[in-house]
Amino acid sequence: MAESKKHTAGALDIRNVIGALLLVYGVILLVTRFVAGDEGGANSEGVNANLWAGIALLVVGGAFVLWSRLRPVVVPENVASPEDLPPPSER
Repeated sequence: MAESKKHTAGALDIRNVIGALLLVYGVILLVTRFVAGDEGGANSEGVNANLWAGIALLVVGGAFVLWSRLRPVVVPENVASPEDLPPPSER
């Protein structure tokens, strides 16, 4: 039997797109925090919102990218109709 290589969604996986956007926004917030030197505005009561939001976005974005690498979406080959798909319990 010839073993077929599994084809994954790769960069087109929505988790990669969401993770990349969150990582970019997190970096922007951290750069804004360190370049502007803002220690927190009057509305944030001394809490540095850019710093904490940037760190949270980096963590969540990294989790999305890691999730997509550990559990990739396998794209079935040669699917002509919905009847050719395996049952949901086997996907």
